[in-house]
Amino acid sequence: MAIRIDGKLVSAYLREQIKKNVTALKEKTGVTPGLAVMLVGDDPASAVYVRNKHRACDEVGMYSEVITMPADTTEDALLVRLADLNNDPKIHGILVQLPLPKHISEEKVIAAIDPRKDVDAFHESNVGKIMLGSYDFLPCTPAGVMELLHYYDIPIQGKDCVVVGRSNIVGKPQALLLLGENGTVTICHSRTKDLATKTREADILVVAIGRPNFITADMVKPGAVVIDVGINRLPDGKLCGDVDFEAVEPIAGAITPVPGGVGPMTITVLLKNALKAAQKSLK
Repeated sequence: MAIRIDGKLVSAYLREQIKKNVTALKEKTGVTPGLAVMLVGDDPASAVYVRNKHRACDEVGMYSEVITMPADTTEDALLVRLADLNNDPKIHGILVQLPLPKHISEEKVIAAIDPRKDVDAFHESNVGKIMLGSYDFLPCTPAGVMELLHYYDIPIQGKDCVVVGRSNIVGKPQALLLLGENGTVTICHSRTKDLATKTREADILVVAIGRPNFITADMVKPGAVVIDVGINRLPDGKLCGDVDFEAVEPIAGAITPVPGGVGPMTITVLLKNALKAAQKSLK
């Protein structure tokens, strides 16, 4: 039976370290790391994410502001509010909760965030730094995956790593991070021919394709490490990942459950990025 990679356990461990570092920073410099989260509109899932981020900041002793704006907010009004946050010394990290209402350009909004406060690591200058391997911040979900692999002492160097999904938020940066640790990386996507042949070659399989139970037992090499980034809600209300957990668990060497795997790591890395932004603001 596969080792279950416990994101809740790893997240709790990392948050304890972050809390200690936040306390030390306050005592040494008087600076409290500050995170601003902007929510435009009334998407229920986004509202839950924002609440969770606010609660996580409290948990580790960070200052946080939640800025809510109605769905009919103009792009200009949002950009003005962002400029205020860029200039606010209490705020070290800024996150705009996506998706935004259709009349607002996500690209323009992300470009307007000061890269030194871009704790999601979506700004093009931060994306470029990740490409070069000399980054300040890493995107929260791919970095969370790496934290899990490190915590469980799963070797990456020389391993065949297959990433299923090529989004800017997960797939592409995930491939770069695995490559940065000397993994041999293949990116697969919806146009990949004979996907199962590619996934069966993976020592480490990271799946972020957004399709419930898409990866089945016959697509996984025995003993592989399977990291399921997906989170989907089935018609009966249950949550599931992109991997058929019940079928794949007996074959895999290690596997993340959904929920409780990668999910808890995303906000934890966000906290880590906000702390780093506060530390760098003092230099």
